[in-house]
Amino acid sequence: MKARIVGVVPARWGSTRFPGKSLALIGGKPLLVWVVERARQARRLDAVLVATDDERIAAAARACGGEAVMTRTDHPSGTDRIAEAIRGVPADVVVNVQGDEPLVDPALIDRVAGALADAETWDMATAAAPIRSIEELHNPDVVKVVRAADSRALYFSRAPIPFVRGAGERFAPVAGQHFRHIGLYGYRRAFLERLVQAPPCALEELEKLEQLRALAMGARMAVLDCDAPGIGVDSPADVPKAEALLRQAGLLA
Repeated sequence: MKARIVGVVPARWGSTRFPGKSLALIGGKPLLVWVVERARQARRLDAVLVATDDERIAAAARACGGEAVMTRTDHPSGTDRIAEAIRGVPADVVVNVQGDEPLVDPALIDRVAGALADAETWDMATAAAPIRSIEELHNPDVVKVVRAADSRALYFSRAPIPFVRGAGERFAPVAGQHFRHIGLYGYRRAFLERLVQAPPCALEELEKLEQLRALAMGARMAVLDCDAPGIGVDSPADVPKAEALLRQAGLLA
């Protein structure tokens, strides 16, 4: 039987660095609308939901033809918000489409969804792009991932991994070895429900990376290749950067 796949865009109002960023105008259109429109272009998603704690965000989602689900305001993470949003919603696979990624690739959403829908091997799926600069490799805001030969995630870190011994403190990225994590996640529903019930693990608390909880629980997480990392809008300074990339992609005049 065909798996039912639901995409969920978590969008809270109280972003620490950019409150209300879901409604920030990017080229005259709210950030959330860019994300929803891109997600709805994915062919593998049977539905796209916006999980939010704010009626203004919900109204913007509905205005662009999206479906909004109201959730609690006190969720510690977007994953918890997604788990609440899909209660009572038929779904075998759930895709977390980050609400601050206006250039999210619909084809990548399909690949992440398909990795779970087409095989029972994986509990989760995500993506990674090559790191090409020293600055990116050594930036703690850029999360790095190391994976096995079968593309299974071995570890995520804010540190530059794998370490290159003998190459100096500010070593350069090695082609085919250094990758940045792209925050697009697919979950098998049963595993998602287990994940949000588990307490944070020690590694997660140290690195401040929730995906380490999944690995500590023994998750088999596929890490798919992609070419471009896109851009996350984390602060007002990122708005003109996003607009420039959208123009470059031919999506904004």
